[in-house]
Amino acid sequence: MVEQQNNKNEELFNEEELRQYLIDENIDQFREIFLELHSYDQAQFYEKVGPDIRSTIYLFLSPQEMATIFETIELEDKEYEQFLNEMDTAYGAEMLSYMYTDDAVDVLNELDDEQRESYLEMMDSETAEEINELLAYAEYTAGAIMTTEYVSVYENSTVRSAMTVLRNEAPNAETIYYVFVVDDNHRLSGVISLRDLIISDEDTLIHDIMNERVVYVKASDDQEEVAQIMKDYNFLAIPVVNDGHEMLGIITVDDIIDVIDEEATDDYSKLAGLSDVDDVEASPFKAAKKRLPWLIMLLFLGMITATLMGQFEATLDKVALLALFIPLISGTSGNSGTQALAVAVRGIATGEIGDKSKFKMLLREVLTGLITGIVCGLIVVGIIYFWKDNLIIGLLVGAAISTSILVATIAGSFIPLLIHKLGADPAVASGPFITTLNDVTSILIYLGLASVFLGKLM
Repeated sequence: MVEQQNNKNEELFNEEELRQYLIDENIDQFREIFLELHSYDQAQFYEKVGPDIRSTIYLFLSPQEMATIFETIELEDKEYEQFLNEMDTAYGAEMLSYMYTDDAVDVLNELDDEQRESYLEMMDSETAEEINELLAYAEYTAGAIMTTEYVSVYENSTVRSAMTVLRNEAPNAETIYYVFVVDDNHRLSGVISLRDLIISDEDTLIHDIMNERVVYVKASDDQEEVAQIMKDYNFLAIPVVNDGHEMLGIITVDDIIDVIDEEATDDYSKLAGLSDVDDVEASPFKAAKKRLPWLIMLLFLGMITATLMGQFEATLDKVALLALFIPLISGTSGNSGTQALAVAVRGIATGEIGDKSKFKMLLREVLTGLITGIVCGLIVVGIIYFWKDNLIIGLLVGAAISTSILVATIAGSFIPLLIHKLGADPAVASGPFITTLNDVTSILIYLGLASVFLGKLM
């Protein structure tokens, strides 16, 4: 079935054929095939071809048709500027004015102030004003990602008049599945589904059939909180209001998917000890610039481990076998800490860990660390006893691993909670940081125990 679908797609979308039509300047054949494609396929083709081919696309497609492609395409931040610079400025400004407001704002946010102003000056005053209003909201807030293209009706209107409004507004609205109800002061008072509008009597008042219990967000709310609300309620769209409860716009599910992807990438970067995930096309110097800050900091933290080992030099000189198991202990504790860290960060990000459940989660991690530590410790005791025929060393390493796993598990779960409590992003308690911290504590535990029982070891 999949193979049949792929073959069908190949019949509908012949990239080389489209490219040749552009080279031959065959506008009719190109438009006939290209405009029948899904907007995703159009965007993929547009992105793949070079600037010389794209220059012909701008001649063959209207700004309104290009707007659909720009709303679909997924580019790196700096690439938006590069692609816009390929177009005539007036063409680009008209294209941006045809885009949904939130998408146009996303593009304009990637330009410098001078370029942004030049595009806004070429747009009609109403569109420019709407875009400027959204540009004024702080980045990563609900206001910054909302769109003003939505359908609203007054609560004292009838279903008949509401359907007339819907028919008039539908072509420009991002979604028509939810119709939002406002009072005479444009304050949000309810919501009604398209289905309820269709099945209701035409003379029924909207107030009588609307749902008054509306879930909404404030324009100042963090986009990650909005994403969590939409995920919890399975919404396709959610209204955005100001402090006076006036309706400002809506956030649609496609924008929330972008937010979730952005936040996941950001958290992954921090867990990996990066300021941002490397672009595979980035130069080695650019990639190194992103990675070096964390690596240098962790290098200095690693020096603490070396200093600690220097303090136990006499112990290692007397029982050289101890050095053999240092990587085993530090590696195991680091892995355990990273596992606990991943659970804690995910729980905080998804809202599963609230104020009441923090203690429960910590208690669970303590017990988990205790169980995994004891099991790993016993396994190590047995391996070392049969391998080196030395029960004392086996017990020492086993006890060190058990204790290190317990401490690492507690640290991996507690540190993100502490950072979150302080108002920072818990993902900054990154994997490399936890691993380095656990290296220090595990070495201290292991060699500390070895020094205490040095007589027994010798």
